[in-house]
Amino acid sequence: MKRFPGIFNDVIGPVMRGPSSSHTAASWRIARIGMDILNEPLKKALIEFDRDGAWAPNYREQGTTIGIDGGLLGLEMTDDRMKDTEKLASEKGIDIQYKISSFPTSHVNTVRLTIEGAYGKSHQLTAVSLGGGAFEVQNINGLKVSMCGDYQELLLRCHSENPPISDIKSVLPPYHSVGVSSESNETLINIKFSKPIPHEAIEPVKAIQGIDEVAIVDPVLPVVLGNESEFPFDSVDTLLSYAEANDLDLGACGRIYEKCLSGLSDDELNVRMKKLIGIIEHSIQGGLSGTDYEDRILPQQSHLIGEASKKGKILPNTIVNSIIANVSAIMESKSAMEVVVANPTAGSCGAVGGVIRAVADEMNASHEDVIDAYFAAGMVGAFFAMGPGFSAEEHGCQVECGASGGMAAAAIVQLYGGAARQAIDAASMAIQSMIGLICDPVADRVEVPCLGKNISAAMNALTSATMSCSGFNAVIPLDEVIQTVSTVSAQMPSCNKCTGRGGLAVTKTACQLKEQLKLKNTVTTS
Repeated sequence: MKRFPGIFNDVIGPVMRGPSSSHTAASWRIARIGMDILNEPLKKALIEFDRDGAWAPNYREQGTTIGIDGGLLGLEMTDDRMKDTEKLASEKGIDIQYKISSFPTSHVNTVRLTIEGAYGKSHQLTAVSLGGGAFEVQNINGLKVSMCGDYQELLLRCHSENPPISDIKSVLPPYHSVGVSSESNETLINIKFSKPIPHEAIEPVKAIQGIDEVAIVDPVLPVVLGNESEFPFDSVDTLLSYAEANDLDLGACGRIYEKCLSGLSDDELNVRMKKLIGIIEHSIQGGLSGTDYEDRILPQQSHLIGEASKKGKILPNTIVNSIIANVSAIMESKSAMEVVVANPTAGSCGAVGGVIRAVADEMNASHEDVIDAYFAAGMVGAFFAMGPGFSAEEHGCQVECGASGGMAAAAIVQLYGGAARQAIDAASMAIQSMIGLICDPVADRVEVPCLGKNISAAMNALTSATMSCSGFNAVIPLDEVIQTVSTVSAQMPSCNKCTGRGGLAVTKTACQLKEQLKLKNTVTTS
């Protein structure tokens, strides 16, 4: 069955703190699910990364420890205390250890959590981060499972290879699916629901003979699946046919797509998107007003554009200036551990929001027009998520700033009043020029060259949208461009995929910066 990624679940979001959605947001979500499974106060945890994986070289610098600690401690990702989770764990007397180990993995971003509760329970989870905050818990106590945080879930553990499935089903409220995994006289039953599980429905399950443990696992994604309706399109070609037959722009198509996926009304969709836009706008304003954080490379720079313009050092009052300032402001908010929206990732969060704000201001666009622009961007992002997804550890920065450039280009065409085909072509042109882009963060911080790549993606989006609306030919269709991203990533060495082992990350200056930051952090924490 084809999976349809959501605009809110997979593209515009999560709302988070931290440098990396793959490292910080996904690890937070994995830890939260782990705590629901444990279902008692945490005593201690051992977090392991495979030495041959992408997380081993930089898990601390890219915020994995912040995310996991925060999730284990029960903090929301937007909580200001996420900035100091290690201290909070110490104050609570909770022992959280990190270790580089060797264990079988199926993905470069694999983590293994062994968590022990205050009342004696212990569970081991293996999970993978899939990019942009997406994840999958794949194994619990040696039993296979697939949990992505997009359903309300019930986990049942039985000491039997022949669990009472029919008895369980007979007392359950309506459910979406039942998964069963057995090994060595141990069975794990995973039941997914599209609605909250009533408390009174749990007691009859607990009373069934053979059920040893019951855990309710709450969804961590914003939209719970299982309420879908039939999609009028499922590919770029069918979207274009549908849009042209019904005289719809890409923003309208994005709204229809998310409505079919989520079951939400138009008003609910607007409310959710407005909230996300408000957070993005706040991160722009916060960045321009000034941010400060010890553990980063770059100081505030976003204000320098306005100052240089006023002094006549650069061309005054241009949209280019606005784009650079806005994108920089979002990236500075991210690097200062302020609340941002991954769009589609934290490492590429500046391009879409920064350029939409600049173009919307230039055109005096209405709030409704801006919302439509974000739905247009989200639709392109959904097609990208159907393909390679957003994991730089698998595909390099072509799936981060490459994807955000394509999303932003479609959004600008939407603001221009262009047709769906023009928006899709603009996205194609933008992504074409960013295929092969490597991910090589200096000193393992998501700042350099990430800031420049975000600004380049935003400028690329503006020029691509302008070309498309002027009649330039994209030549290569968007779906073929996205497929090419996957093809190229298979040819890209792992050292250039967010490991800190290639590109600018291994230059003399980068290595010196990494040592300086490491020494600074050692002095600060001692």
